[in-house]
Amino acid sequence: MTTELAVRYTAPGTLETGPVTTAPPGPGEVEIAPAFVGICGTDLHIYHGSMDARVQPPAVLGHEMSGRITRVGPGVAEWRTGQEVTVMPLRWDGDCPACVAGHQHICHRLNFIGIDSPGAMQQRWTVPASTLVRLPATLPLDRAALVEPTAVAVHDVGRAAVRAGERVVVIGGGPIGVLIGLVARSRGADVRLAELSDYRRAVAGRMGLSTWNPATDDVAGLADEWTGGAGADVSFEVSGAAGGVAAAVDVLGVRGRLCLVAIHPQPRPVNLHRFFWRELTLVGARLYDRADFERAVELVADGTVPAGLLISKVVPLAEAASAFDALETGGDVMKVLIDCAREGAGS
Repeated sequence: MTTELAVRYTAPGTLETGPVTTAPPGPGEVEIAPAFVGICGTDLHIYHGSMDARVQPPAVLGHEMSGRITRVGPGVAEWRTGQEVTVMPLRWDGDCPACVAGHQHICHRLNFIGIDSPGAMQQRWTVPASTLVRLPATLPLDRAALVEPTAVAVHDVGRAAVRAGERVVVIGGGPIGVLIGLVARSRGADVRLAELSDYRRAVAGRMGLSTWNPATDDVAGLADEWTGGAGADVSFEVSGAAGGVAAAVDVLGVRGRLCLVAIHPQPRPVNLHRFFWRELTLVGARLYDRADFERAVELVADGTVPAGLLISKVVPLAEAASAFDALETGGDVMKVLIDCAREGAGS
């Protein structure tokens, strides 16, 4: 048994960094020293207390990560200490209807590691060896922490069946929206991204994405002009706002596909007449599978996804609470990472 530091959610709006006791990895498990852990929207929902029915304090958060293997448990032959890895943070039961149908990533009793069980914001983290995904030695570990959200984008673009030459509109330019735009572009699509924040539009622009400002632009009108009146082939709703849903429908042309990515906390009005009139398709996209994760590693490693441009701030483990506060206030920030190797500003 050893003692390490971990960031734990203890009550709404409260995170505490303190010692935790770690045990050696058991059969089929590995221990990782997390290097960098990203904060995502789900982590913020937990921080607000919105997921207390599911998350039992004190809970270690975090599932967007990179790190190195420090110990391997009995029966683990394919991994060794020192290897750089990320984790696909899903455990499924294999027996439910979704699993039997081959959709384990949306298992009816899914254990999302970092939500339903302890996550990566700690100095030592034990996970099943089956969740590991290998990282190339050439990929810096801070950028590798963005593999998980990139895998989300790969899955989303796959669900929408984006093809080369198609015109794609992404509604919402946070990290996931930008990543969707980049992945869609890597498939040969022409992409436009609609985002209210000047800062986020600037970040997207530095990555070569064309943007619209819904505060001043008629997004549907611009889409009509851009496509010569045909409408977009695909739209992605990533904003989580009622207006985003309306825009994602309005930009689509005949037989267009809308991919719903954002988690909407309440039912939204949808223009079903538009769906009827233009024979539109709505698809949901949730999480990812191993092929999505492996493709995400390739895209980040080869620079197709310039992950470094999405990293706004890196803070030491002891300052995790301040990082959550920075994201809460919005402003000029995209992705904030926790440096688990640094305990504090003076370490």
